[in-house]
Amino acid sequence: MPTRRQFLVLSSTAALTSLLSETPASAAEIAQPYASYWHPATILDWDPSTDRDAKYNRSTVPLARRVVPAGPANAHARPGEARVQALVAYAPTSNNPAQGALDMNYYATNYWQYIDELVFWGGSASEGLILAPNPTVTDAAHRNGVRVIGNVFLPPTAYGGQIQWVRDFVKRDGDRFPVADKMIQVARHHGFDGWFLNQETAGGNTQLANDMRDFIVYLKKSGLRIIWYDAMTDSGSVSWQNALTARNRMFFEQSDEMFMNFWWSTQGLASSAALAQQMGRSPYDLASGVDVESNGYNTSVGWASVFPENKPHVTSLGFYRPEWTFKSATSPADFYSRDNRFWVGQNGDPANTTTTANWKGIAHYITELTPITSLPFVTNFNTGHGRKFAVGGTVRSTQAWNNLSLQDVLPTWRWSVTGTGTKVTPSLDWDDPYDGGTALKITGTPQSANDVRLFATSLRLTGNSQFEIVHRTGTGPSRLQAVLRFGTTEKVLDLGGVSGAWRRSVFPLGEHSGATLTEISLRVLPGAAITALIGRIGVTNPVMTPPVAPAGVQVEQVSRTNATTASARLTWTRSPGAIRQYRVYKQTGSERIFLGGTTSDAYFVPAIPLTNGETAQIEVEAVSEAFDVSPPVRISITGTP
Repeated sequence: MPTRRQFLVLSSTAALTSLLSETPASAAEIAQPYASYWHPATILDWDPSTDRDAKYNRSTVPLARRVVPAGPANAHARPGEARVQALVAYAPTSNNPAQGALDMNYYATNYWQYIDELVFWGGSASEGLILAPNPTVTDAAHRNGVRVIGNVFLPPTAYGGQIQWVRDFVKRDGDRFPVADKMIQVARHHGFDGWFLNQETAGGNTQLANDMRDFIVYLKKSGLRIIWYDAMTDSGSVSWQNALTARNRMFFEQSDEMFMNFWWSTQGLASSAALAQQMGRSPYDLASGVDVESNGYNTSVGWASVFPENKPHVTSLGFYRPEWTFKSATSPADFYSRDNRFWVGQNGDPANTTTTANWKGIAHYITELTPITSLPFVTNFNTGHGRKFAVGGTVRSTQAWNNLSLQDVLPTWRWSVTGTGTKVTPSLDWDDPYDGGTALKITGTPQSANDVRLFATSLRLTGNSQFEIVHRTGTGPSRLQAVLRFGTTEKVLDLGGVSGAWRRSVFPLGEHSGATLTEISLRVLPGAAITALIGRIGVTNPVMTPPVAPAGVQVEQVSRTNATTASARLTWTRSPGAIRQYRVYKQTGSERIFLGGTTSDAYFVPAIPLTNGETAQIEVEAVSEAFDVSPPVRISITGTP
């Protein structure tokens, strides 16, 4: 039976065994770009100009600014104290598609509002030890104001670790550290924010420990964020302290944060916080590790040691493998139910976390943050995976997919409904999306006016600002209203009667010029049963001209998948201005098929319907932050055997 520390390694070992049993790569897989990983020696040879996958591994979404909502959901949570690190393994180290895949089954991280940093977990002795995050993960995280951290995993010798790899990692060349220089280059090229250093290989000495400390100092001068894992000590040995102690403080001293191993105690956390403060550091730069890989929200956690009742938080929190909610689920619906319980609690309402259960949900302790701080803000409730893909209310693909680059900012509160008596039930719906793969669905028979709190915002409006909503219900009055809050003032917008078709409603907000919009909610008036779908919500300053189309679209490679399908690598020159994403289609007569999208200037199209000898018209268009669309750029691809 492995120890909890050994779980860090076994997950990678199991993934490797699975990969080795797979069939040889097809032509499509040869064209398929994969996420990047290296050993200390091989990263020295990496050059983005010669790495044919490099352009497909770039994130282009800037890190959004986040704020505490004007009206936080949970009075028990304490803002400005503990933060949350999440160590997540999205896929095996090798053969991890860079830009999503044609499969809905994927850990689509949803509850970014409670996460401060996402560590891209993975690595194994046989595959690679230094991992750069998928650009899709970084895109989604940055859109939500969450930093993304690449991972360095120097494994225990029992799982293939070699002390020579550690020496190679920290090897000097004069006053330089060549591996650190490459890690800086990788982070800047790929667009992520820093590195998590996990050195668990035994056999080191004091000199190696000092070299590692100096390596951290050098790496941190680049401006990247560095997180140290509590394993290696000042003697060079591996000895998990489960606390900040004299034996690991030299590494914490040079790092931005430290993830403390799982076997902490109340006394150990208190002494760790005290030592951090003596060092002139915040105790919230220390994350108390919680291993949830095996049991998720059934894990026994000494919450009072980290979050004592009615007292300041002691340290921050570090979750190892919260994707348990996906790995343990039996269906997408089960995953979303488990994920909601993990982050929000068994009541399913971040405003109501009162329960006798030990696991009350992270919303009980951590105040949510919102990245909705600048105009325009538009969401289609797209979760970043789905069974189909719709564009403007028309289904353009019935192919299952995942691509977190296309994920929208999702509701801040999932779900908080006020009212008396029987209430409506909000949910995410994959059957009838308006744009992307998901819509918001509200069902029920409310006995009173129900307010469904959706988005915390901090949007300063102008004279041109407008509120937009696309929705539909059954025939007859919708009894649906949008409620916009400006501090203690609210503006109620009646959405009127709606037939079975999607309806777009636009409301000018010029009278509120200079005011700050702080919340967007939907109100359902009492009456008969209602089923409402909301496909889009936005606050924009409309523009008269669409975005400029991308230029120089080129086909790098076409590979035959089978007799009726091909894949292709496409590149182009980015459009000027702020572009949210680029979308790729196949145009055949009156039929337009969605093939995928990216935020970057290179995209691997995994499946183009293309028979031998057929010439397909491929279209690439730019989409603005407000979902205005450029004219398409067309190229031809001919299928060959």
